Amino acid sequence: MRAAFAFLFVASFIGGPLASAQSDNAENLMKASDCSSCHALDQEVVGPAYSDIAKRHAGQTDAAEKVAAKIRDGGGGMTPHPDLTEAQRRVIAAWILSQRAEKQNAQAEISHKLKDGTTVQLDFPLYADGKGPKVTKEVFHGYQLFNSYCYRCHGTDATGGQLAPDLRHSLTAGMKRQEFLSVAATGKADKGMPSWAGFLTGDDLAHIYQYVKGRSLDLVPSGRPPSTQD
Repeated sequence: MRAAFAFLFVASFIGGPLASAQSDNAENLMKASDCSSCHALDQEVVGPAYSDIAKRHAGQTDAAEKVAAKIRDGGGGMTPHPDLTEAQRRVIAAWILSQRAEKQNAQAEISHKLKDGTTVQLDFPLYADGKGPKVTKEVFHGYQLFNSYCYRCHGTDATGGQLAPDLRHSLTAGMKRQEFLSVAATGKADKGMPSWAGFLTGDDLAHIYQYVKGRSLDLVPSGRPPSTQD
């Protein structure tokens, strides 16, 4: 088993049909589980980015065993996955350890001038051309998701509702990105808020955050924002 896994792990770096097939297999396993609800490739959601996990374990000879065991046992807020076989966990571990942080932190902060004359820095692109008015496909996707699932409690176009707080005010009052994503993923049972983990992916939640952040700064208008989808 160890020799077979070593071959798989090397193959993930050198490419070819085997690496491609194993990568597809790993991603299919992860999609069928709840991995994408808490993790994304290059950004922290509830759990660390896959590229961060790979970086953390770089050079460790027992990295695959550690990651596979973590998938099995969970801990530290992570759900255990005893339903996956050892072979499946190792395939997923190999895929995670093969990831690289090529996109991570590559996006420089972008300045935006607000209506009151002040300037704000965002660490994600808001507009497709850098200036507006067309928002990126990610922000537009966040708008679609928010007005499909979140509006019932938080108000259409993130304008606030009677059942839940106005998220624009939450962000302007100091709520950080990580807290926003964590609450969205895990929910608040005592407040009647459901967990969106397992239904929306980490990328979905990140896109919703970007949309609401834009709305909180009045940089994204109410209604259907102009976008590259037009």
